[in-house]
This record gives sequence, C-alpha cells and structure tokens, in this order.
Amino acid sequence: MKINAGEIRVGMLLEYKNDLWQVLKTQHVKPGKGGAFAQVEMKSVGKNTKLNERFRSSETVEKASLDEAKFNYLYEDENYYFFMNPKSFEQIEIKKNVVGDQGKLLSENLEVSINFYNENPISVELPNQVKCKIESTDVALKGQTVSSSYKPATLNNGLNIQVPPFIESGDEVIIDTRNLEYVKKI
Repeated sequence: MKINAGEIRVGMLLEYKNDLWQVLKTQHVKPGKGGAFAQVEMKSVGKNTKLNERFRSSETVEKASLDEAKFNYLYEDENYYFFMNPKSFEQIEIKKNVVGDQGKLLSENLEVSINFYNENPISVELPNQVKCKIESTDVALKGQTVSSSYKPATLNNGLNIQVPPFIESGDEVIIDTRNLEYVKKI
C-alpha cells in the first residue's frame, strides 16, 4: 500500500530498497528554502542495520502489509520459542532474537499476536498486561516518604522491576509489557 512520505509514523514497517524496515524516528522538516521533507531513521528487520533516509513530501513509499494471527505460547528451548495456533493446532517456532526481552514475560498458554510478512514471523505482540510472581524484594524501610518511594524486586522470570513498599516476596502482581512497570497487586 503506497503512502505519502508525510504519513510515515514511528513503528510503521516500510518496504524500501528490497528490504523490510521498521521506522524508529521521523522528523518533518520545512526549510526556509526548498520543499518540505521527512527525515526518517529506519532499522532493517532482517539484517539489523540502520538507515537514515530523506523523503520529499511529494514522494510515496510502500507500507508493508502484514498478516496478524493469534497464537498460544507453548515452550522454549535454547534458540527458539514455540507457539500454537488455537484454531488449526499448527505449531510454529520463532527465534529468540525476534522476540527479544519480551520473551521473559511469556508464560504457558499466554495468547499473543504474531505478525507475518510473506509468511515469515517478524514480531510478537504480548497482551498489554501479564501476571507475574515476585521472587525476591528488599524490605521496606520505615520513615521513607510514602509518595513515589519504590524498591527493587526480582520476578520469577528473572526480570528486575520497581515496586511499591507494601509488595513482598511471593506476591502476584500485574506488569505492563510495554514498559515493564508495576501496575497492581493481585
């Protein structure tokens, strides 16, 4: 699907120079002399290289069309995460570097959205909130100010987050998967 260069937004996937690029930064510039343009920083999805490109506002670029499907997480091994389509029971494997740090938040039967480009999985989107258990946390110190005093905690999946002082080891909490922040205690 062709879009105008002025419509490029952060997070979009573009087909450019025979590769798939994810937009990291975009800045629209209107110089005093000459035409307006969009300065776009992109990262190649397959090769992990970056590219800074300047598109005139009159140019069009190809927005990648993705297929999205719901899958349930099954398990992991050294190199892959395994998922199953709940409707067809088809299983797929995705390399750990495609999923990234979010892989630590995966739990058995967690429903995720997987985006496919030309039938190849390119990204995994977790639900906005997941349930985790606190493995260990420091003891809250008395006399600390109540407002915005957080303490470090380690989750059962190895991630370190900041939690309020009333959270103790063994508590179950809700974590926001987008920024890895504490949401609430269960």
